[in-house]
Amino acid sequence: MSEKKNNKPKIKLNSYWIYIPIVLFLLAMSLFSNSSALSSRNISTYDFKEILEANDIKKIIIVNNSKAEIYIKEEALKKERYEKITKSTFYRKGSSLYEYNFGDLQNFENKLDQAKKQYNLSFDYDNTERTSFAETLINFLPFILLIAIWLFFMRRMSGASGGTGGGGQIFNIGKSRAKLFDENTKVKTTFKNVAGLEGAKEEVQEIVDFLKNPEKYTKLGGKIPKGALLVGPPGTGKTLLAKAVAGEAGVPFFSLSGSDFVEMFVGVGASRVRDLFKQAQQKSPSIIFIDEIDAIGRARGKNSMTGGNDERENTLNQLLTEMDGFGTDTNVIVLAATNRAEILDKALMRAGRFDRQIYVDLPDLHERREIFEVHIKPLKLSDDVNLEFLAQQTPGFSGADIANLCNEAALIAARNNKSAIHHQDFLDAVDRIVGGLEKKNKVITPKEKKVIAYHEAGHATVSWMLKYAAPLVKVTIVPRGQSLGAAWYLPEERKIVQTEQMLDEMCATMGGRAAEKLIFDKISTGALSDLEKVTKQARAMVTVYGLNEEVGNVTYYDSSGNDSFVKPYSEETAKTIDEEISKIIEGQYVRAIEILDQHRDKLDILAQKLLEKEVIFKDDLVEIFGKRPFETENPELNKQEE
Repeated sequence: MSEKKNNKPKIKLNSYWIYIPIVLFLLAMSLFSNSSALSSRNISTYDFKEILEANDIKKIIIVNNSKAEIYIKEEALKKERYEKITKSTFYRKGSSLYEYNFGDLQNFENKLDQAKKQYNLSFDYDNTERTSFAETLINFLPFILLIAIWLFFMRRMSGASGGTGGGGQIFNIGKSRAKLFDENTKVKTTFKNVAGLEGAKEEVQEIVDFLKNPEKYTKLGGKIPKGALLVGPPGTGKTLLAKAVAGEAGVPFFSLSGSDFVEMFVGVGASRVRDLFKQAQQKSPSIIFIDEIDAIGRARGKNSMTGGNDERENTLNQLLTEMDGFGTDTNVIVLAATNRAEILDKALMRAGRFDRQIYVDLPDLHERREIFEVHIKPLKLSDDVNLEFLAQQTPGFSGADIANLCNEAALIAARNNKSAIHHQDFLDAVDRIVGGLEKKNKVITPKEKKVIAYHEAGHATVSWMLKYAAPLVKVTIVPRGQSLGAAWYLPEERKIVQTEQMLDEMCATMGGRAAEKLIFDKISTGALSDLEKVTKQARAMVTVYGLNEEVGNVTYYDSSGNDSFVKPYSEETAKTIDEEISKIIEGQYVRAIEILDQHRDKLDILAQKLLEKEVIFKDDLVEIFGKRPFETENPELNKQEE
């Protein structure tokens, strides 16, 4: 017969149970120290007077100048009035039998002296200071509570930093917080999930291939790269690329953020770096991924307020040593991501640490199309969705922006109770993201609405007539976000921009204010964003790109990003720069007025149509203006002309 298994539930011990016997011990000590108080009882003035006159008192001890402990003579304890107390469980032989709260000490002592003389009494009298264990415990209770709270949080912190069991040990605070992905952890993201980023994928795929097949490279004398730094604007897919590496590598992958090293305790960051590399070396070949490395990798010595004991600098020094110091021959590759590469320490960026800097740029037209195809897979689309047009409509969008756009389109379609997501839902999502939420309840007077209509019509008219201005897609006078109206364009993605192209764009931007001046002979504050845009463009032409004849072929742009309180040009040059910027802007403003004056009748028709429909599209402009004057029937000739 098989033995019966013991199915009794096991009691799981918790480390916090140690506090239970401590509390019980403190209570027992408190009761023991106060047992004299339990064995004695308070008496009234009348009872005290009776005992005093009977000459039964052996001695009186004044405690802390506030109460009197009454001790009874041995022979008097046999009296009936005292036997009930002496036979009590709490009474200890030789202890006080009564306590008497006398009030004022001076009056009490005077009354005792009078009673001694009057009744010929004989008893001892003494005065003492005494503190009970309970009172001492109460006095130290705030400190005990502070220590208990500190221990509690330290245990929680140690548990969060990799402790085991009942919250971990306090010494685990210096352990690495990296999350390990290995053969037991399934990472579903692969390079197939990363659209675009062809150059960046090729670089990291080579790292993955090296870890999988090191002999392919080492037989030729090659060495494994120490690290690769992913640099680029936010949302371009740096972290996603690292996730794909984790899914493809087939080697242990440690992932954490740069802020995980930073702690309020001195030396914790450096300790975590050591522990991280120790774990990675034990599982080598392996990959370490540090997201937002600028949290610890910022250039040292830039802030004079921090001394040599700066915790962040200590952490960075340890990271530098681990990446390329003595005893770093193990196959551990460090991947890191940041969108602020210009502030990183030069020692971190040198060859031998981060051997490769992989720039992850904003996607171009073709890459945006691929990103759309990835994000629409879980969506239920209508047949009218045009991904090519959507890719054209989203210049400057990152991968994260496109993911948000697809999700926003799905929400808009669901809000309108549609069974599928239509092309118009995507366009509404673009308006929502770029322009902001539509303000349907915003009160605009008819006069203001007319000014807004002519302002937007002015933008549309000038851009339609200029060769290098971006072609118009939609014009609206529906308030969105901070804007009261908007003109949406389909900008051409150019690798280089010529002077004529920049001037045409500036002229189209000034078309709104020019229309206000031409029609109403007044200007308003509505052109604030337009003025900001053209001022930046004009300043870039003069000071950055060297496109101004008066200033010459010089640039005052500093690619290193070092801020300087001293201008890199003289006061005379500064005056010339200001004059040239103003001359460029005013020239395009006058040019816009001339274009609008030539097409005044069509401007009025367009503005009137805007007031009626509030939103007009490219087809409406073709109906009013006809084809753009520089366009030919053959689109191939237009490309050759460019």
